[in-house]
Amino acid sequence: LALTIMVVLFVSETYAFMTTRLVTSVVLDPDTSERLRLNFNVTFHDLHCDYASVDVLDSLGTNRQNITKNVEKWQLDDTGSRRIFSGRNREVREVVQQEHSETLEEMHEDGVHAIVLTKETVTGFIKDNDMAFINFFAPWCIWCQRLHPTWERFAESVEDEELPLGVATVDCVEQADVCRANMIRAFPLLRWFHNGEAVMPDYKGDRTVDGLLAFAEKKVEMDDKYKNWKKDAERKGQEFVMPETNRPEHQQCQISGYIMVNRVPGNFHVIANSVNHNLNPAMTNLTHTVNHLSFGDPNFKSRRVQRTLEPVPAEHKQFNPLNGGTFANHEFHRAFHHYIKVVSTRIDTGKTQDAIDTYQFIAQSQSVHYKVEEVPEARFSYDISPMGVVVGKEGRKWYDYLTSLFAIIGGTFTTLGLIDATLYKMFKAKKI
Repeated sequence: LALTIMVVLFVSETYAFMTTRLVTSVVLDPDTSERLRLNFNVTFHDLHCDYASVDVLDSLGTNRQNITKNVEKWQLDDTGSRRIFSGRNREVREVVQQEHSETLEEMHEDGVHAIVLTKETVTGFIKDNDMAFINFFAPWCIWCQRLHPTWERFAESVEDEELPLGVATVDCVEQADVCRANMIRAFPLLRWFHNGEAVMPDYKGDRTVDGLLAFAEKKVEMDDKYKNWKKDAERKGQEFVMPETNRPEHQQCQISGYIMVNRVPGNFHVIANSVNHNLNPAMTNLTHTVNHLSFGDPNFKSRRVQRTLEPVPAEHKQFNPLNGGTFANHEFHRAFHHYIKVVSTRIDTGKTQDAIDTYQFIAQSQSVHYKVEEVPEARFSYDISPMGVVVGKEGRKWYDYLTSLFAIIGGTFTTLGLIDATLYKMFKAKKI
């Protein structure tokens, strides 16, 4: 019996000695570096890459706008596949704005050459002109104000050269329904129409009379070529296939990369902005999907890291809880703000060389309402905790194990000796 009990206790103690458990402790963050790497990959489902700007603000007064270093932008198609590379470390080129000595009122003394369209006339104008070039503008837009004299002079030049082209303007404040129907997201927007349909992409060249005229003449010249090719094909009895000239502009944009931020409370945000346009707040939709967001070293795919993280439970691996989340805005003048609490984490499951220094965070997201005149922004506010978490293994020391074994042996014999003595006194034969 003593031997059986000793074996059971020995096996139990040995199992306990060989088994380790994960423990956590809270310490002051040992990382004394001034900056922290922030990794992100976000897809905006209704924002053109030309209008996407990544900005950073923090409590130290840092204000970095339209960051391009280590940031990539990809225009996506309707299926979400990458279609056009829209920039890496590249500033958006500022278009040339032409200055005029005459005011718009002085140009109108001999009549208005750029036709002013309304909700009632815009459809007829586009149908009546095989080719039409329309300036969608807002009176409060500074770029539109600078363009007005150039656009009027351009319309006059089109008349002088007798180009088969209708030139017009649409006030998007007075004719908001027209601009909403045409999905006008920025001002001024110069759109070409051919045979009643919009031709994409929209004009993005210099806003000078010569630049606009050269663009229009090239369009008219190509239209004449297509008509001649069609006539030749019909004369030869062949079928003519019109070359595809309309390249739709998909409004999805994937922004990815990393930025180095100060280790103080701050935020990075993506805002609809442009150096050549004023954005239309009424049409700005920042619905987005967070493909990836993390802090620190983004390399979690190496074998060493995976081996270290394998025994760690899920509650201690909150490295990117926002991944895969889609934050949809179902109405304009709203955008999601994400509030993130970042905690330094050291995971040491045994060997020192396998220890991982990383960052966990928790996040809360809220849809925020903006004023009518404000352009919404998708904001990621972060606050880095001065405390850190250490996750490590804890096991029994060898001397504690040996002490327990000796205690088992001594305790077993002592206990059984007492039991044996008690039983002997109880059942020994009494003398007669």
